[in-house]
Amino acid sequence: MQEFMLIFRHEDGGKLASPEQMQVWMQMTMDWIGGIAAQNKLVSTGSGLAFDDSRVVGHNNVVTNGPFGDIKETIGGFIIVRAESADEAAEFAKGSPVLLGDGNTVEVRKLAKSVEL
Repeated sequence: MQEFMLIFRHEDGGKLASPEQMQVWMQMTMDWIGGIAAQNKLVSTGSGLAFDDSRVVGHNNVVTNGPFGDIKETIGGFIIVRAESADEAAEFAKGSPVLLGDGNTVEVRKLAKSVEL
């Protein structure tokens, strides 16, 4: 069994939904995550990432307010799942409510083994 991070990418530049839309979306997300947990495949619920008060540090230590400079896409959060393969992890990703947003994606990345420092 391997571990995969499902990274939620939003193409809307962090545009905020109404409180009602957020409540519906959060319930859908909790139900989706609960389904993965019920299969004993959830490693971590990860975290959502705030869009406000963020910075992007680039080459030559250039710091810009971000992540909304010249990009269309932002990372909204992640979870970590346990799966037999990237294909199985992608099947989990297909159920993500993030995909209800036009242009949104869920990136599936296998976690590399950590190195102790």
